[in-house]
Amino acid sequence: MNIFTHTLPRLLLAAALALPAIGALAQDAAPQVQGEIRKVDAGAGKLTIRHAEIPNLEMPPMTMVFRAAPELLAKAREGDKVRFTAQRVDGALTVTSLETQQ
Repeated sequence: MNIFTHTLPRLLLAAALALPAIGALAQDAAPQVQGEIRKVDAGAGKLTIRHAEIPNLEMPPMTMVFRAAPELLAKAREGDKVRFTAQRVDGALTVTSLETQQ
């Protein structure tokens, strides 16, 4: 018996078990998208953003309302040009990161 008869099956099994986790990580990586803040509604926890295409959500350019965490809402101002990421979180479209552009 050589090393490949014991090691190769184990490596193949480990790779097969890791594939679902790798796929989940790839889905979590949302692209940054250009946009402009149109409205900030901190009371409702929402941002209205006119944005470019959002590929991970299969959404064409449009103006859309998103949920956002309080720390993101605090730094958002109407008229700001931004780069942001958005994902579907618990079924709701949600801004997950936000950077103001100069």
